[in-house]
Amino acid sequence: MFDGTKYVTPGIQREVPVFLQNILWYLIETMEVPEKHPLQVFQFESIIEDGKRKQQIVHSQEQPDYRKHYAISTRSIVIGKVYVIDDATHCTMLLADEY
Repeated sequence: MFDGTKYVTPGIQREVPVFLQNILWYLIETMEVPEKHPLQVFQFESIIEDGKRKQQIVHSQEQPDYRKHYAISTRSIVIGKVYVIDDATHCTMLLADEY
């Protein structure tokens, strides 16, 4: 799963820096779960950690249950939700409000 051709929507291209897009693909690729659900969800938020503002990414799926938090140092913070959908032939990354 998530091995097909990868696409991003115009909203992702506009709102999510390429390095963060690559991190999301990597997080899906390296998930340690018995099975990956075809819908992966990423919530982007701003947090303060060690006195510094960081990008928080919460990666989740419903079945089987999976949830993991990451904090990344970056110059610009993205706020919102990203979906990555695998339909067995290709994978699409899109903003929640595009869905």
